[in-house]
Amino acid sequence: KKVPVREQAPDVRNKNFDEVCLGYNKEEAMEEATRCLNCKNARCITGCPVNINIPAFIAEVKEGNFEKASQVIGESSALPAVCGRVCPQESQCEGKCILGIKGEPVSIGKLERFTADWARENNIAPIPAKEKKGKKVAVIGSGPAGLAAANNLNKKGYDVTVFEKLEYVGGLLRFGIPNFKLHKTIIDRRVDIMKQEGIEFKTNAPVDFNNLPAGYDAYCICTGAPQARDLCVEGRELKGIYFAMELLAQQNRVLAGQTFSEDERINAKGKHVVVIGGGDTGSDCIGTSNRQGALSVTQIEIMPKPPVQHLGRTGL
Repeated sequence: KKVPVREQAPDVRNKNFDEVCLGYNKEEAMEEATRCLNCKNARCITGCPVNINIPAFIAEVKEGNFEKASQVIGESSALPAVCGRVCPQESQCEGKCILGIKGEPVSIGKLERFTADWARENNIAPIPAKEKKGKKVAVIGSGPAGLAAANNLNKKGYDVTVFEKLEYVGGLLRFGIPNFKLHKTIIDRRVDIMKQEGIEFKTNAPVDFNNLPAGYDAYCICTGAPQARDLCVEGRELKGIYFAMELLAQQNRVLAGQTFSEDERINAKGKHVVVIGGGDTGSDCIGTSNRQGALSVTQIEIMPKPPVQHLGRTGL
């Protein structure tokens, strides 16, 4: 059996926006790492979008070599503390784990999260570039793609400047994911490390694509996909109907200290809420509505076969 992960009790977490999952401590992580079979042809690696050498980093965790484990992860992943929290491991790396065929897969995501958090808490910096290229690159957008691109370019020796049109760095990570899944201090700490490594961030800096910032040898466009998909249904124009990102982004801004007028505020308190969509974003809207004090929340899945695997994930 998996080593159970500590988390807030349901009747406590539904009243706050703190992270639900509390993660492993050192002893729990080392114990869970002993479950890995260290497969010769590790399917978990192929299940990982960035092909982290999962058996190698878990082997280091097993022996208590947490710094080495973080270095192994850092060879492939720019945002392990983020990915360890919000990646759909059950359908990626853990979904390929051999142990999961007849039992429970290794808690790869929780081990990645532990390793990244340990490295941060112990001031373990990523390995810097061996030599500088003498070239300057502008990264447009500071969401997950922008941060990953900036990190990888910096590791290769390029001088990197990230341009962000909003007042905060993070994009979807900051505004689209609730604090109860990914607290924004995780993003701030990663950005601080990137600044220490020489990456420059310019916020409140919208870019005109017909007149790109001068002085750069290359431009990496990482502007994301902010346009929501709408539903062409009767009544769509009525008051009280919002896109998920309108609800989630505003709630994150409220938690960051921004205020909204009564007319501007999107609040589920005292209301019966319907969430259309059964994916992770729909679940985030459920969790947010409950915490805002909704009287009831009903989720409608419009796919013919609802993908229900996310319902078992820690985070709601």
